[in-house]
Amino acid sequence: MPPPTSQPPPESAPTETRNAKGEWRPPYPVTYAPLLVWPPRPLAVLKWLVTYPGFMWPRNLTLLAISAFCWFYTQPDLTRCTRFTWDWLGQIYLRNLALIWLVYGGYYFILYILKTEGTKGKYDARWPATNSRVFLFGNQVYDNIFWTCGVAGLIWTAYEAVTLWLYANHRIPYLDWHTHPVLFVGWFFAIPFWREFHFYWIHRLIHWKPLYKHVHYLHHKNINPNPWSGMAMHPVETIAYLSVVLIHWVIPSHPFHFLFNLQHAALAPACGHHGFEGPILDGKLPTGSYFHYLHHRYFECNYGESTLPLDRWFGTFRDGLPKGAGTDLPGEHQGSPGPGFRS
Repeated sequence: MPPPTSQPPPESAPTETRNAKGEWRPPYPVTYAPLLVWPPRPLAVLKWLVTYPGFMWPRNLTLLAISAFCWFYTQPDLTRCTRFTWDWLGQIYLRNLALIWLVYGGYYFILYILKTEGTKGKYDARWPATNSRVFLFGNQVYDNIFWTCGVAGLIWTAYEAVTLWLYANHRIPYLDWHTHPVLFVGWFFAIPFWREFHFYWIHRLIHWKPLYKHVHYLHHKNINPNPWSGMAMHPVETIAYLSVVLIHWVIPSHPFHFLFNLQHAALAPACGHHGFEGPILDGKLPTGSYFHYLHHRYFECNYGESTLPLDRWFGTFRDGLPKGAGTDLPGEHQGSPGPGFRS
């Protein structure tokens, strides 16, 4: 899901700029990375690639480090995956559950239980809904944990299990480090861009009225998202969203590339949905995505992320300022968000 949008240096903590509805917004517009601009800005691109915060730090390298740890210490050897057996299936399922609770639960613990930031930089000053008919169990957080941890975790594991079985039985193309070192490294740079491109088009698809009404409405119950909202999706949407990894069934790659792609898709939504503008933790951690919060607030904008300017190219970009880009877009979804929905 979306990385932090362009913002002042991380030492500049967000100020309490709120509108009449109590919603926080930055005094600057959300913008895109300086990657696909004219005239080209090579120095700005280089700075974005290597400085903190930027393309590599902190999000992509952190997720790559998690995948590397999992690959070397928790991943079943491919020789065990030639047949579906409960030992290695259970191993990856329990590992994936642990990652969900570590990342999603970690953000929730820091921001919503300890409340280390209070409501500073919180896009919507309200806390998650309780005693609400909109959500399962009458509680937004319990509902979101069920969909993210209970349902999405199983689908995530199913994608991983099938793909490992395909690799182990030589059913899909394999890329070896020793034979193609440049391509091997290049995959790690390409995956975040492929993820963003895939996400934009899948997201546009599920906003098609029939799919929105029966599938995507469930995710959009979270007008005021929290970390657990990230993968709180209908199973059909989760399957479509995680289909980003099917590229590895077609284009030669290594199981490590697949693992990075899958864990990137499965874990990044916690950052994009936790509901706060960074930096947090005494200004040390740039995080949050006002770019994506605007999509939850207004529905008909910002379907992609903030690296590839797909929303700008296709006329669905909103920059967040009261009179900025996209203010002429519809303010809410044109179809019903779903049964039982209340704003």
